Amino acid sequence: MSGRIINMTEETFTPHNIIVTGGCGFIGSNFVHYVVDYHPDVHVTVLDKLTYAGNPENIAGLPEDRVELVVGDICDADLLDKIVPGHDAIVHYAAESHNDNSIADPEPFLRTNVEGTFRLLEAVRKYGIRYHHVSTDEVYGDLALDDPAKFTEHTPYHPSSPYSSTKAASDMLVRAWTRTYGIRATISNCSNNYGPYQHVEKFIPRQITNILDGQRPKLYGKGENVRDWIHTEDHSSGVWTILTKGRIGETYLIGANGEKNNITVLRMILKMMGQPEDAFDWVKDRPGHDRRYAIDSTKLRTELGWTPRHTDFESGLKQTIEWYTQNRAWWEPAKAATEARYKQQGQ
Repeated sequence: MSGRIINMTEETFTPHNIIVTGGCGFIGSNFVHYVVDYHPDVHVTVLDKLTYAGNPENIAGLPEDRVELVVGDICDADLLDKIVPGHDAIVHYAAESHNDNSIADPEPFLRTNVEGTFRLLEAVRKYGIRYHHVSTDEVYGDLALDDPAKFTEHTPYHPSSPYSSTKAASDMLVRAWTRTYGIRATISNCSNNYGPYQHVEKFIPRQITNILDGQRPKLYGKGENVRDWIHTEDHSSGVWTILTKGRIGETYLIGANGEKNNITVLRMILKMMGQPEDAFDWVKDRPGHDRRYAIDSTKLRTELGWTPRHTDFESGLKQTIEWYTQNRAWWEPAKAATEARYKQQGQ
């Protein structure tokens, strides 16, 4: 999609009724909060299957006249026929997204990430509404630790895991449906998110909640793997910018120049939480663990005028630690099972 300009003079798109798939998950729920907070004229229908990663508490307390929850599967074509009419756009966050889970059992990733995207694209084609596809930088594979390059919209796809390969497949479906059927679609590929409401299986909340639980944090391999961190609110504002201002048929990368290796992030967490910087355990590395991600978001910044607000990673990390400290009732129910699964995997 990148490099193929369909309409250079397209006007700003102003949605009033949108569907957010996966809106009870980590990144999706933060997007719902963002829309409610910053765009008061927009009504959001959240479509979520409420798997282990979807928690209705993530959107609890939002105004009922602004946010409606529909519990259902994006693969359910009959359900889509019922709820899609009357909406202006679908913003597609729903995905199986945890790499370790995809290595242990790839099948749910194929169904949700590939078949689910297909069903949504068919609904978009049938009802003629706008579509934004939320993807990941992991579709590009990884970069060498000493490589000065970053991913751009022109980087060839080279996924490493069952998760990233299914996301790459879903991106390709969007491109094909845009070209063949003329649907009005955009794609964004984002770097690693952090912030509130993230499941405790993920790297940053796992370390924070281990410390809060009196357990030693765990670090894969040598801790040298680099991730390009972005606060989830900045991801949300990037998606909104692309949905409303992006050119049809284009891909935009969302990143905030937040490259840090895992051991640096873990030591920052330990220090902020009053622990010695070596108070963690090494565990075996993940199979096929990507070395480095890095996003060049120049296109999004220059073409659409987007800029991130949370550029101080240390400040954002401190706020995230405070959120998990103050919301034990939110994460504690999932903690024991998550750690038991990691223990079984030797991690």
